[in-house]
Amino acid sequence: QVQLVESGGGMVQPDESLRLSCAASGFPSGFPFSAAPMSWVRQAPGKGPEWVSDIDAGGGVTNYANSVKGRFTISRDNDENTLYLQMNGLKPDDTALYHCTIGTRFTWPQFANSRGQGTQVTVSS
Repeated sequence: QVQLVESGGGMVQPDESLRLSCAASGFPSGFPFSAAPMSWVRQAPGKGPEWVSDIDAGGGVTNYANSVKGRFTISRDNDENTLYLQMNGLKPDDTALYHCTIGTRFTWPQFANSRGQGTQVTVSS
């Protein structure tokens, strides 16, 4: 069974940085982590989930929501089965529970059951 465990969140002031990690395990041999496109999705209090960024299986192609483009960088280490999100220039609007999930910006809702507990990011002065 696929398990995704997010970490690295915290409380920071505006313009500070955080690096989120997502440790992946339990992928079947026929569909290893290294074959899976992955996304970061966030959910702010009282709002629906918002796709943030995705990365292809090989790590060479990335996409970002307009709200984070130029500030966030997604990456992955397939040898370590880990997904990352480097967040710079954080803003109060970035405050949310961040999840990693299988899928692209189009397909991630199909894998909602594989999401972990998430890691909380709070940006406040």
